[in-house]
Amino acid sequence: MMKTKKLFITAVFSLFSILVWAQNPPEKVHDFNLEQCINYAYEHQTSVLNAAIDQKIADAKVKETIGIGLPQISASADLQDFLKLPTSLLPGEFFNQPGTFIPVKFGVKYSSSLGAAVNQLIFDGSYLVGLQASKTYRELSEKTFNRTKIETNVAVTKAFYMVLVNNKQLDLLNANISQLKTQLDQTQALFDNGFAEKIDADRLRVIYNNLLTEKQNVERSLGVGITMLKFQMGMPVTDVLTLSGTIEDVKLDKGVFMKDTTAYQNRIEYSLAQTAIKLNQLDLKRYKSAYMPNLSAFGSGSYQYQNNKFSDLYDESFPTMVIGLKLNVPIFSGGQRYQKVKQAEFEVLKSQNDLFQTKNSINLDIENSITKYTNAINSLESQQRNLDLANEVLRVSKIKYEQGVGSSLEVTQAQTSLKEAENNYINALYDAVVSKVDTEKATGVIQ
Repeated sequence: MMKTKKLFITAVFSLFSILVWAQNPPEKVHDFNLEQCINYAYEHQTSVLNAAIDQKIADAKVKETIGIGLPQISASADLQDFLKLPTSLLPGEFFNQPGTFIPVKFGVKYSSSLGAAVNQLIFDGSYLVGLQASKTYRELSEKTFNRTKIETNVAVTKAFYMVLVNNKQLDLLNANISQLKTQLDQTQALFDNGFAEKIDADRLRVIYNNLLTEKQNVERSLGVGITMLKFQMGMPVTDVLTLSGTIEDVKLDKGVFMKDTTAYQNRIEYSLAQTAIKLNQLDLKRYKSAYMPNLSAFGSGSYQYQNNKFSDLYDESFPTMVIGLKLNVPIFSGGQRYQKVKQAEFEVLKSQNDLFQTKNSINLDIENSITKYTNAINSLESQQRNLDLANEVLRVSKIKYEQGVGSSLEVTQAQTSLKEAENNYINALYDAVVSKVDTEKATGVIQ
């Protein structure tokens, strides 16, 4: 009896566990480096997925345009039941009744027909241009897809670097808190033994409490940064994401980027502007081709069935077949074609102006980004020296205080200066890695 009861309890507990798991499935855990984050975004980010769908739409559009030049085949069938046959009035002279009209019904009660028709385009200038334009449209969708991938790459990389910078800031804070805690304990011990004043310990405690508060803020910012990274990647925010690598792995070198007068050609925006010109030129060509005649061939055949009895309707057929050519020659359209050509010419001029502006804008972007990156590296190097100097000043101040030749105020000021130097270093570090990403995008390194 006890054994049966235990089995029942075990079964109920197992069922309960399954239900809980089904309602709250375990979170997925990911441990990614930067490249893995970017590749994940390429496969899951909504904007990239939609751009890929746009490519498929463009492919379908090309096939649709090709289909215009293929044979167009249709079939038809009908069945008619004349409830009342149509009546015509014939002159009475046909029936030796001059001066009168005699009503006569023509036709049979049932009629049916089966037919098929074929149309084949032989020549149409607009169609030929349309084929070229559809392929260029597919090319445009491919370049748009690449641009979306680049934008996703940039967004993910910046979010990734932001998390690494926050991790670096947290490491600095932890080290600062650890050494300050040791110093605070030593000062408190000196005060307890009458070798230091209470204000010495209080000053350090204020700084220590401030550092703990700042650490909590950075930890929260780190959580927000990881959530933002998951969002940029297209990852469910409920998944667990941990990052491999440190900010020290990012190579920051002033000599990496050199000014190149042809670098604008590496930018997808310049390639898109060139494609826009090509599309507008094809549009112009299409409107000009409207002046040309178009030729098509056609053929059709049908079987006619007629009878007053439905059961005998399809006993006898009357075939009809015709083939032919159709030539359409445009002569005058009230000047509409001419005005459409002029509009298309103006659109080509606009797109050429846009290409020049795009080139100019890209060159400006390259020059500005390289300058900002160089300044950011210089600032980072300067802040690194300041941070090293602040650590040295604090070390010397503590030694002087311990040897009785310095004051606690001097130590407190050195500690405050170190905290400020760390914040300045973190800000400079973030500016440097972000400006590096911006420069890589500007010079077309990110493809």
